[in-house]
This record gives sequence, structure tokens and C-alpha cells, in this order.
Amino acid sequence: MYPLIEIKTVPIEIEIKTTNAKLEYARGTADLEISRNKGGLSIHSRPIRLNIDTFEARNSIVPTPARSVAQNAQRGQQAAYQATATYARQGQLLLNAQIGQELVTQFAEEAQNQNLKTNVGIQFLPSVAPEISWDPAEMQIRYEMDKLNFDWRLNEPRFEFVPGDVQISVTQHPDVEIKYVGGPLFVPPSADPNYEAEA
Repeated sequence: MYPLIEIKTVPIEIEIKTTNAKLEYARGTADLEISRNKGGLSIHSRPIRLNIDTFEARNSIVPTPARSVAQNAQRGQQAAYQATATYARQGQLLLNAQIGQELVTQFAEEAQNQNLKTNVGIQFLPSVAPEISWDPAEMQIRYEMDKLNFDWRLNEPRFEFVPGDVQISVTQHPDVEIKYVGGPLFVPPSADPNYEAEA
């Protein structure tokens, strides 16, 4: 006799995956912003400036009313001084006069000579030269180079902790397999075509 039943067990299969914990370092980043300020060239120039003041020169030709009054007053004052001096000199001569001396002729000659000296009639116009001055020329040149501005923005580095992980998965469940390995059973046994009767 041989066994009619075969029993087979299938064990459970478990898969375990583990991930180690780790510390990740994130680098700091830097942003750079560049801006530009434009320079330039500027030139300012001023030519020479000539100043001519002809007030006194014009007054010597055609005086203003105020100047004309002042000049006439000065001439009158000088004429009065000269007349006083002439009369004083003539009076002195008259006090010291001698009989037979011709003083009237002498007085007439002096007056004529005096008129010849003062009233020549020649005068240079204008009698005063104009005042001339000048401001020198100027030139200013200003050059400014371009400027570059750098603006750095730094992000600090950081650390990040990643925890470990354990994954358990069942790849095969446990099982029991029962298999009948014998031949067919006939009831009664004599119905088996291969039946052999016992002697």
C-alpha cells in the first residue's frame, strides 16, 4: 500500500524594505542684481565779456543837466576868483601909481593877454576817455564715468532631516495544499477492471 494523499505546506513570504535616516544639506543661494547709473560729459563755456562805460565821455561832450549846472557853477566860482585877483592886483597898482604912468593901457594889455590865454578856442572832445574793462572767458568741463551698483541677496544654508522608513509587504500568503495521489476507488472492489481476486 502507498499513501493516497500528499499534503504540501506553502510558507509565508515577507519582504522588508528599510530606508536609513539622513541629514540633507541645502546650499545657500545668492542673487545678484546689477544696476547702472549713466554718467556723461557736460561743457559750459562763456566767451570774453567787454564792458565799456562811456558815461563820463558823453558827459564831456553833452553833459547832463545836473552836470551842466555843476560845471557852470564851478566856472562862475573860478571867474569870480580870477576877477577878485585882477581887481586886487589893479588896486595895488593904483595905490602905487606915479604921475605920468599909463595904468589904463597896462590894464587893457593884461586883459587882452588874459583873454588870449583862456579863450584859445581849441578843445579836444571827448575830454575823458571811456572806461574799458573785461571779464575773462570761462570754460567748465565736467565728465562723470558710469557707475555700476551690485546688490547681493544671500540666502542662508539650511539642514533638513529625513527620518528613516521601514516597509513590510507580504509577497506570499501561507497555504496548505492537499493532493490525492491514489487511483479511483470502486465499490464494490470487484468493479475495478484491474481487480484480481485473492486466492
